[in-house]
Amino acid sequence: MKQTKIKVRFNLGKGKNYMKWKVQCGNRSEYYNPSEYNLFLYGCQLKNNKKTAEKINQGANKSVCAWILCDNILLGNNVQLPAGGTQVKYNPRVQPNWVAGDAGEVVDDQVYDHIWSDGRKLFAIK
Repeated sequence: MKQTKIKVRFNLGKGKNYMKWKVQCGNRSEYYNPSEYNLFLYGCQLKNNKKTAEKINQGANKSVCAWILCDNILLGNNVQLPAGGTQVKYNPRVQPNWVAGDAGEVVDDQVYDHIWSDGRKLFAIK
């Protein structure tokens, strides 16, 4: 039986869950405030919809175009975060790709063993 992947993204839709992490598994969704929770993701892949991201980069209104697929997730609250890791970012207004590190290497579809959140920032280890 195929394991269902967990989909994680930052929610920018207006309403009570605005600016929270959205964690979706199948038809079930949970929302987590980044100032209260750290997400620890395992078996991850960075995904995006390139055509939608390019439209946003050219000035279209933002819509869902990037997420992380993972095998497992743990939640933390006021925990010691791992040392190291490379920051990964996504902002289609700046660049229609996932980027990593200071050099801004394009990492669309990249697979990572672990990704964790620190506030709204994400850090990854291969």
